Amino acid sequence: MVERLYLRELVTFKELELEFNQGLVVFTGPSGAGKSVLISAILSSFGYSTQGAAALCELNLLKPPKLSSESYVLEEDLTIKAVKKEKLRYFIARQNISKKALFELFSPHVHYLSVRDKESFDSEMLLNLIDSALYRKDKSYKKLSKEYKKRYRNYREKVQELARIREDEAKLAELIEFATYEIEKIEAVDPKPGEEEELFKVKQQLSRIDKLKEALENASEIFRFESSVQEVYQLLEKESDSFFEAMNQLRADFEDAQLLAEELEEVNVEEVLDRLGDLTALKNRYGSIEESLAYKEAKKAELAGYVNIERDKSMLEQFLALEYSELNILAGKISQARKREALEIEKKLSGYLESLKLPSLQFRFGSSDLNGLGRDEVDVWLGNSKTATLSGGEFNRLRLALMAVGIEDSGTKQGVLILDEIDANVSGDESIAIATMIAKLSSVYQIFAISHQPHLSAQADQHIVVTKEGSESRAEVLDDAGRIEEITRIVSGENPTEQAVAFAQKIRDTVL
Repeated sequence: MVERLYLRELVTFKELELEFNQGLVVFTGPSGAGKSVLISAILSSFGYSTQGAAALCELNLLKPPKLSSESYVLEEDLTIKAVKKEKLRYFIARQNISKKALFELFSPHVHYLSVRDKESFDSEMLLNLIDSALYRKDKSYKKLSKEYKKRYRNYREKVQELARIREDEAKLAELIEFATYEIEKIEAVDPKPGEEEELFKVKQQLSRIDKLKEALENASEIFRFESSVQEVYQLLEKESDSFFEAMNQLRADFEDAQLLAEELEEVNVEEVLDRLGDLTALKNRYGSIEESLAYKEAKKAELAGYVNIERDKSMLEQFLALEYSELNILAGKISQARKREALEIEKKLSGYLESLKLPSLQFRFGSSDLNGLGRDEVDVWLGNSKTATLSGGEFNRLRLALMAVGIEDSGTKQGVLILDEIDANVSGDESIAIATMIAKLSSVYQIFAISHQPHLSAQADQHIVVTKEGSESRAEVLDDAGRIEEITRIVSGENPTEQAVAFAQKIRDTVL
């Protein structure tokens, strides 16, 4: 519910503050006074595209029960603010928000009908209208619809999965060939972790083998003097064990070095260099030996997956064929329930349409491909004509009638409904019917309406008159006496007659 509107510097309004009641709020006043400007300010606050913007516009409202957002913190008492300086910026609860995001947030809760609109009823909107009526009265239908939608979402996911499999299948031979080539290339080298470091060590040793052999030959002369050193220790009568241990260790090290030299002489240098070249090539391609081995295993797993594609495709095709059949059965049950309910809605609409001087309405069903709403397509005809042939006023009166039927047996609040001259250019009987329906809708909607007819003004829970003096517009909430005076002006113009005053009092008393 909108509780308050404050604006500054909007067209002919210098400054304005209005507090609103629940139910039906009607704006009246002379043409050009600024009624549409106020409606535009409210619409703009909810993200609707309107011409012109105030320097400052604030709208205070109670948060709709089902309004929620993951992007914005929404308290029970909300403030929407629009500030125009160099550019127009919007804020909700002191958080910056784009106009598009604002509209997406509130469009399910704020509805706008203008006499200038001339749309058509699309099938989805009509199906949702019928479904909403069924949900309120038939829990089994709601359960059926929920099951269908859940299974259809899963069905669509599986259809997309099958499409991906078929796409992969089309290039399967190429994928298998590439994966096999990559695996064989790595297996041909058959790298081992740490192997490259060992080969580098061998390569370095091979580069020093001649120097090693020469050094061993020269150093071996030390053993010729071992007995002489032993004799010195004996003559000095000193312990010689440490010397002999060192010599024995030296002898063992020299023997190891000699064995290494002999082994290195047996190594094929070309083979070592070729092996290092192969390992270096793998490193350059995959980053490291370990990464090349991991890549090989990944390709093997990928190859195994390709082998399973045909089996997976066959299983998916069987599932989809069975599920398509099951979904068609559910869709058939949904369609039968909708057609029965459509007849009930037609009956409920007949009285409203007759009072609006509109012919009877018929829902005409057709079939479509299976989709998220079933397999129904539906259109509405008034008499022998499609709704596309209606004038803007006729079209919106029909929408009001459908909304009035839609709220029967529903006591829940529906949000805000904004009507721009919905009763313009209609006869007296049509005006009464429109006012009656809007009053009915105001039991669940907070309605803002511009009117040039006395009957809707008389039905208002709050009547606001918009006037203009010179270049400045004003708006005033009327008391009972002011309402009679304004309704009289609507009936007879600026020169009221006694008959007009009596008529205004009569239609106001009828409402009370």
